[in-house]
Amino acid sequence: MSVSVIEVYNPGTAELLGEIAAMSDDQVVAAVDAAQEGQRMMAAMPAHERAAALQRIATLIESEKDSLAALLAAENGKPIRQTRGEVDAAIRIFRGYAAEATRLFGRQIPLDAVPGLERHLAVTLREPLGPVAALVPFNYPVELYAHKAAAALAAGNAVLVQPPARCPLALVRVAELVAQAGVPAPAHQLVTGDVRVSQLLARLPGIAAVTITGSTAAGREIARLGAETLKKVMLELGGNDALIVCDDADVDAAAEAVVLGRLARGNGQICCAVKRVYVQAGVYDAFVAALLEQTAKLVIGDQLLEATDVGPLIAEQSAQRVEEAVGRLVADGARLVAGGTRRGAFVDPAILVEVPTTSSAFAEEIFGPVAPVARFSDPMDAVRMANESPYGLHAAVFTRDISNAFSIAKLLDVGGVIVNGSTALRAENLPFGGTKDTGGYREGLHETVLDFTRQKTVVVMDAFR
Repeated sequence: MSVSVIEVYNPGTAELLGEIAAMSDDQVVAAVDAAQEGQRMMAAMPAHERAAALQRIATLIESEKDSLAALLAAENGKPIRQTRGEVDAAIRIFRGYAAEATRLFGRQIPLDAVPGLERHLAVTLREPLGPVAALVPFNYPVELYAHKAAAALAAGNAVLVQPPARCPLALVRVAELVAQAGVPAPAHQLVTGDVRVSQLLARLPGIAAVTITGSTAAGREIARLGAETLKKVMLELGGNDALIVCDDADVDAAAEAVVLGRLARGNGQICCAVKRVYVQAGVYDAFVAALLEQTAKLVIGDQLLEATDVGPLIAEQSAQRVEEAVGRLVADGARLVAGGTRRGAFVDPAILVEVPTTSSAFAEEIFGPVAPVARFSDPMDAVRMANESPYGLHAAVFTRDISNAFSIAKLLDVGGVIVNGSTALRAENLPFGGTKDTGGYREGLHETVLDFTRQKTVVVMDAFR
């Protein structure tokens, strides 16, 4: 990979899929300068026109969804059935933000609540925030791009998108469709390159906001750089989601939540995947048996084949890190009972049992198909252990006792709790995000578009006789 060119490979076969330019600092600065004109153009565009443009983008993506899904699978490694679902989500997100573009409501604030101001009128207006830098991760690039770029455009902003360096090709094609839909060129730009580009976007004063989905380490650095110009920084960062299985749980359903939400979906490379499993002693053996039985049915292989459940990780280096994390868990006393073998960028889905909860590897976010299973006796101990993580994205609890479910959910220090389901759940109309090192931000149709606006207060003196 040269300095000026980013080469994109199929992580499973090492086939070269394409090349894109890596932008220089001067080119990034020029893009930010151009975005100022793009910002003026978008801010002047009526809401109904912005909504219509977003609808056109959704229709164009839909017309190419099969080819986009295939391209995304090839460059990303996720199985083709999952990338189809991701493209479908992006289509829904663009249409959802098209509707939100027409619902940027202000307020009338009663000044008669303040003595002496009874005859005055106050209203608030929603205005575009300014050019937005959208830093998109590799694991769900098309879907998370849609959340960021569609929201920025719906609110009347220009957006500069940095696609993931390892799998940018699908977004390159989407950007062409955005231009085809009539969005002004300076209002929607791709800025391609490595972490240097991200950091430059965070520093430059011409950017009003940075939105990033990524690691906690990356988020901290972006927040630090963004603080230099007091820009708005929106952080959706790492997770180490806990799943708590109580004695009265449906163990088959709980095992399925781990298999589908951790070992298969995204090849385990999801911030909201189940990464720690706590099982009450009474059902521990039954749960592990169900988990092993279901995991054995997973098909591992070429991500472009319909039958594949688990494809390659994004890169061989990523698979090596997962392999090392499994080794550390075993060294700390866990027992590997299935999988864990690495072949290039592929990792066979791994199940580890009797995991010591004090293991440092158990506390880390393992970004791959690994399910470590620990034992507990008292549900409050499971809650305590779940909350000891520095992350707080999602958690899940399996129980047939709804009162117990709500009681545990209330005590968990996370952004979302799933009852009797996998933590790997994201619907575009729900607020998504977490506490602590997960960043504290919430992303979703109704939240993000407002975050990309600012409020202006207008007071009319003596409006009332």
